[in-house]
Amino acid sequence: MANRVFNFSAGPAGLPEPVLQQAQAELLSYGDCGASIMEISHRSEPFKQILDSARNGIRTLLGFNDDFEVLLIQGGSRLQFSMIPMNLASRDQTADYIVTGAWSAKALEEAHRECNVHISWNGTDNGFDRLPGNEALIRSEDPAFAYYCSNETIHGIQFPEAPDYGAAPLVCDASSDFLSRPVDLQRHGLIYACAQKNIGPAGLTVVIIRRDLLERSSDELPGYLNFKSHSAANSMYNTPPTFVIYIMDLVCKWIINEYGGLDSLAKTNREKAELLYSVIDRHAGFYSCHAQTASRSNMNVVFRLPSDELTAAFIEQAADHSLASLAGHRSVGGIRASIYNAMPRAGVEALARFMDDFASTNG
Repeated sequence: MANRVFNFSAGPAGLPEPVLQQAQAELLSYGDCGASIMEISHRSEPFKQILDSARNGIRTLLGFNDDFEVLLIQGGSRLQFSMIPMNLASRDQTADYIVTGAWSAKALEEAHRECNVHISWNGTDNGFDRLPGNEALIRSEDPAFAYYCSNETIHGIQFPEAPDYGAAPLVCDASSDFLSRPVDLQRHGLIYACAQKNIGPAGLTVVIIRRDLLERSSDELPGYLNFKSHSAANSMYNTPPTFVIYIMDLVCKWIINEYGGLDSLAKTNREKAELLYSVIDRHAGFYSCHAQTASRSNMNVVFRLPSDELTAAFIEQAADHSLASLAGHRSVGGIRASIYNAMPRAGVEALARFMDDFASTNG
């Protein structure tokens, strides 16, 4: 469509156009239902098929077995910040937190309310511009779990691989890079992701949890805050966000049809990110990347210009070229280009050309 822009929003983020087109075609009547997917019962057979298909799509893409359960929960990451320590640790146990940015810091804040907390590493003093190596992690003696965020959207840093935390169950907030690359799930006890970055609209959180960890959930927890409740109810403990799950199913199918799997998609994502980082490095006296080179994110490219005036001009002129939602987070400023799965290479190429031209004109 002529009026669609290249949307670099950090979330809610863009969706693949083929997914939007199919949703548009099916909006008034899903299949033979004679009603929208937003109108039919979550207990109906058509929706049960969508639910199973969506969860099987995640299993297929990540390649894990029945040792793990897929839960679909509302409440976003803010709820998971509390649910995870409530379910995986008792109040007298200790959980280890690797604090690499704003989102892992917020998770730490909530965990303090539920259990003892040990900070394994904290990047606050460095302005969250880097990630720790395994040798920098300070582990507690017997942690109930170890928590990290694989990709920090605000600061534009991403773990190239999961940290090594020994026998402790590794918990990962993968909200902003979920299904963007392969993941070694066997190294994790739990991975969760909010939908609105890579897999659908806002309103749904995918939780992949090792089944044996479900036994840690106390029966004294409120029903909705208990992982076992959601598992026992087949992710329909309450009415699920049916439309979001439908879109997530379409996104999984799009990834499989378009890329064949996550290996190919990860290669595409690396190439898109490198297009922007190469411009930043080429104009190093004009653009400055927030993240150190080894910690740069393939999902969120965060950088600054020499002045606030140039930053404002960059955003305004980029919008004139149909390059939208490029302002950095209010806590960091600068520019943030979020290039999730659905961002086409053409959009990244257009932004790279604009960055080159803007630096040449204003540098």
